[in-house]
Amino acid sequence: MECNVFEEPVSLFVGLGLPVQVRTVAEAYALLGEWPLSKTDPAHTLAIKACKAALSGEIEAQTARGLFVAFAHRHDLLAPEGAASQANADKAGRSGIFLEHDRRST
Repeated sequence: MECNVFEEPVSLFVGLGLPVQVRTVAEAYALLGEWPLSKTDPAHTLAIKACKAALSGEIEAQTARGLFVAFAHRHDLLAPEGAASQANADKAGRSGIFLEHDRRST
């Protein structure tokens, strides 16, 4: 079993509004790395630091998950329960993941 797996996945709206499930600290870290630098804020900074700490074994994956969820909630990225299970979460389509958010915030 992979370490740093979340007990419960985090469902987010990404790209063109497609829901995806983030299941691991590494996935959360990758998504946070794609966040536009111009939109970086304290929630993003805390979430990315928590993911780094979890990846290095300094904190639990669930702690990083909590900060990742707080970041996603602050930026209105959370999908309703079950939305991601209805869509095919294609990991190959992750580039440009925050395009939908960028369009809403302009």
